[in-house]
Amino acid sequence: MAESATTEFDVLVLGGGSAGYSAALRSAQLGMKVGLVERSKLGGTCLHTGCIPTKAYLHSAELADEARTASKYGVNTTLDSIDMAAVKKNKDTIVQGKFRGLSGLIKMRKIEVIEGEGKLTGPDTVTVDGTEYKGKNIVLATGSKTKTMGIDITGRVITSTEALEMDYLPESAIVLGGGVIGVEFASMWNSFGVDVTVVEGLPSLVPNEDPSIIKVLEREFKKKGIKSKTGVFFEEVTQDDDKATVKLADGTSLEADLVLVAVGRAPVTEGFGYEEQGIEVDRGFVITNERLHTGVGNIYAIGDIVPGVQLAHRGYQHGIFVAEEIAGKNPVIVEDINIPKVTFCEPEIMSVGYSQPKAEEKFGKDNIEVAEYNLAGNGKSSILGTGGIVKMIRVKEGPIVGVTGIGGRFGEQIGEAQLIVNWEAYPEDVAHLVHAHPTQNESLGEVALALAGKPLHG
Repeated sequence: MAESATTEFDVLVLGGGSAGYSAALRSAQLGMKVGLVERSKLGGTCLHTGCIPTKAYLHSAELADEARTASKYGVNTTLDSIDMAAVKKNKDTIVQGKFRGLSGLIKMRKIEVIEGEGKLTGPDTVTVDGTEYKGKNIVLATGSKTKTMGIDITGRVITSTEALEMDYLPESAIVLGGGVIGVEFASMWNSFGVDVTVVEGLPSLVPNEDPSIIKVLEREFKKKGIKSKTGVFFEEVTQDDDKATVKLADGTSLEADLVLVAVGRAPVTEGFGYEEQGIEVDRGFVITNERLHTGVGNIYAIGDIVPGVQLAHRGYQHGIFVAEEIAGKNPVIVEDINIPKVTFCEPEIMSVGYSQPKAEEKFGKDNIEVAEYNLAGNGKSSILGTGGIVKMIRVKEGPIVGVTGIGGRFGEQIGEAQLIVNWEAYPEDVAHLVHAHPTQNESLGEVALALAGKPLHG
């Protein structure tokens, strides 16, 4: 893009991913002149190599599972094969459509997109490929990348980025990491017929979730034929022309066609001039105060480069928050503990607020109350052929501080769950609300009734 005649902005955003473009859109909406620097494509990891493409693949996986089991419901289908080239094409079509929509929205809001490699070169200056741009306020939103832990990503050893570009399926795969990304890919590949083993150094899969949820997921993965090695770290990854090998700390070795490295994500902050301008960086993360200010000039940091949960919707929230903060609107802080989370494996996991162990640690074991409802009692879940649970945690005589659940399609219940927690509802508040029958949403009403001391179907 040619150099603009106007190189000074009210808000200058470095990074066009979920956090950055949200800050740009809201700032423009509030009447500010906005510049948005992006070295690749608007939308960042979430749109191009993360949330959207992964979930497109997971929907294809869901259809594969339904084709296999449809005869149980009187629909006689068979699964002939998985055409990964077609799966990829569908994913690419969705991503391109969303990219065009976002690009159009940015243009409509009259945000100036500055294409190129940007670097913070002063308290109010970002230099892009030799050209200086000034910002009365600067927002750092350079996002995250896949951690590799020193493993050479080549050939048979890949990350999620490479996995989403494959037009074929391996016969077998080892997934290093049993967190969100790892279990989503393990679930997807299993549904596509791949022999999958998950290796997780911590004692369980999805170790940040509630123990009740972990127990259900591990049982369901075992039933699906997904193998797991938990509580043991890997020591070495090697490969040859025929296979990849993972050596574990307990002395055992695993072999497969591919190894997926899914051990988390790291902030992208190196080489952008942050520390040179006096901004505090710790282990790659930009340190801010609770209002996301870096303590230097009028510079803010948002999204995955700020310590906490690395989720696109947290990035959206950060972007909106900072734009409103700059505009003097004094927006409300949403703490990380109350950011809703969904893991789109099969069965799906949703959670918001405190897990039971974290609630016990925060409020005291004797000062919380917990209720669980089994989806075996939920009519719609039985129709869908899924099991699972939903769980609520409250402070005694106080509000609900945590909601979590697991089951087929259960991520869709996060909407009401996050409203319950963020509005600090009491079980009695939720218990008198009417939940439509037959829906999986009823299970939230049932567990609230139980926590209020008046269970109906439990």
